[in-house]
Amino acid sequence: QVQLVESGGGQVQAGGSLRLSCAASGRTFSGYLMGWFRLAPGKEREVVARLGGGTTYYSDSVKGRFTITRDNAKKTVYLQMNSLKPEDTAVYYCAATSRMGALNPAQYEYWGQGTQVTVSS
Repeated sequence: QVQLVESGGGQVQAGGSLRLSCAASGRTFSGYLMGWFRLAPGKEREVVARLGGGTTYYSDSVKGRFTITRDNAKKTVYLQMNSLKPEDTAVYYCAATSRMGALNPAQYEYWGQGTQVTVSS
């Protein structure tokens, strides 16, 4: 079992920055693919970024603005979000999976509780 706890959400004006953190506990962290997803009202949950197995993925909507990193010693994954836009407003979730290359939320085994990010114009 892996437990995930996100933090760092909040409200920010457009153009601002936030850094989300996701602390993991439980089984070995380094072997998991870690992803950040978001869920906005009226939309489906979408992958924002993914890191693991030597590869990094970003959705087109955040590429160049968001950066995913991880510290295996601290069992923590981060999402640095710069140049935020109102359309980035959503609940952000981190998730873990043992399936390398996974992008579909259904392929992720463990989820955090989510943290709200609100970007005002």
